[in-house]
Formats: sequence, C-alpha cells, structure tokens
Amino acid sequence: MNNKEVFTRINEILLNSSKPSYELESLIMDGDLDRYPFDKIRKLKDINQNPKYHPEGNVLNHIFLVVDRASEYKQYSNDEKVFMWAALLHDIGKLTTTRVRKNRITSYDHDIEGKDIAMDFLNELTHDEKFKQKVVNLVRWHMQPLYYDKNLPFFKPQDMINDVEYKEVALLSLCDRLGRGNLDKETINHEKERIEKFKEYFEKN
Repeated sequence: MNNKEVFTRINEILLNSSKPSYELESLIMDGDLDRYPFDKIRKLKDINQNPKYHPEGNVLNHIFLVVDRASEYKQYSNDEKVFMWAALLHDIGKLTTTRVRKNRITSYDHDIEGKDIAMDFLNELTHDEKFKQKVVNLVRWHMQPLYYDKNLPFFKPQDMINDVEYKEVALLSLCDRLGRGNLDKETINHEKERIEKFKEYFEKN
C-alpha cells in the first residue's frame, strides 16, 4: 500500500472498528507502517513509560488501549474522525521528549512538541487543513485536565478554549486515563469524577 492507501485504511479502522488496536497491530506486523511518516507510530513501541503510571508498558501499548477506549466514546465527540486521530497521535510527542531523570522516565512537554510532530505527520497525508488543525489542537491540550487536577502552572484554560472545546479535551483525556493497564473499578470511577470536575470548572467560569 502507498501512503494514501495506508492513511485511508487507518481511517477506516479508527472509525469502524470496535477494537482498532487489533487491526493497527496487524498493519505493523505486515510492515505497512515501516515507511515515513507511519514509522513514527511504530517507533512508539521503543519508548518506555513510567511503570507507576503506565503499567501497560511502552507508549504503543498505551496508544492501543487509548484508541480502543476512544472507539467506545467517539459517539460523544463532535467529530469522530478528528477525535480518533487525536487519540492515535496524542502521545506522539513522547518520541522526542522521553528522558530518564533521577531513575524516573519522564516526557515533559510531550503535549507541546506533540502538536508539531502530529502536524508534520498529517501534512504528509492530507490537505484538509481544518481537520489537521483540529487534531493537533487536541494533541496540544490533552494534558490540561491533569494539570487542572494537580493545580499546576501549565494549566492554561483561556489559551486552551481559544483553540479547542473543553468537552472534546475532557473526552480525549478520559480515554487517555482509562487507556492504562491494571485499572480497577474504583480507579475508573475516580478518573471519571476527575474529568467531571474539569468540565465543571469551565461550566462555572
């Protein structure tokens, strides 16, 4: 398959599959993601994560869990295509930001760098400027609910809502949080509550 055909195939998987991870993994196994820019997705398998927060292991494992969750929630998004591609690309910034600091794996600013990497990726595949911008804006702001939770200075609500709807960010963040290994029912409910608090902030302000 050429790049256009691979892009079309991934799009079909993201929009129509109830478990996109299975078919995406098949594309990797068949070598369809070996060429640029799709190799950026495949290379996420080589990027490890902090096991405290990501017991599922490498970034690609996490992405697979997130897109599967996103397939369950995409019906609540304003634009399923944008939402699913943002789920696929949301942590692509970890390719360049992942470091080991004091024996801890970190990926500071992966949301910021991820926006540019995601745009470079999509520029190779489509001329739909509105679609690309919507996807990369979700990538850029997907960490905002966590920054809100922890009362960190990286929480920039006004800048965020200038670019993207808070409910879309909340939905992607929920899938991001639930797309991790070994989650029990109590943790899942807690993560849902935290997302609701993030949404309440914008509803009250």
